[in-house]
Amino acid sequence: MNPDLDLTLERVIRAPRAAVWSAWTDAARFEKWWLPAPTLCRVERLDVRPGGALVTLMSDDGEKFVPHMDATYLVVEDQERIVFTNTVDSSWRPTDPAPVAMTAEITFAEHPEGTAYRIVVRHGDPAARARHEQLGFADGWGLTTAQLIDVVTK
Repeated sequence: MNPDLDLTLERVIRAPRAAVWSAWTDAARFEKWWLPAPTLCRVERLDVRPGGALVTLMSDDGEKFVPHMDATYLVVEDQERIVFTNTVDSSWRPTDPAPVAMTAEITFAEHPEGTAYRIVVRHGDPAARARHEQLGFADGWGLTTAQLIDVVTK
């Protein structure tokens, strides 16, 4: 963790680790929490394996869906860790994604109250980190995490 380049979010989720993992790996569940409401998510590809694709669309009106994320999974360790980047798209082509290039690492660990959940989003330089923070990293990733919690605890 480099505080000049990375942003983090940590929560204890009162649900089994398998349920939290499933919310990341099952497309139908992923769509329910991945984007801050009221924006809707549609999963185009969710191939959760190293080299697999993470492709989502978003809609503010529920009718017209536009590209949101086109990323590649780098590391997938069953029920322990997912790492993906938007700097390589689902076709394995280098990209310059807007609004910010990032690599995200999500870890899932046993906790006496459920699942210890941690997100580290890495950036290439301090300016990119600052831009992501100014765009609302804490609010956006915090809201989607709250939505994930709703999905796994209902």
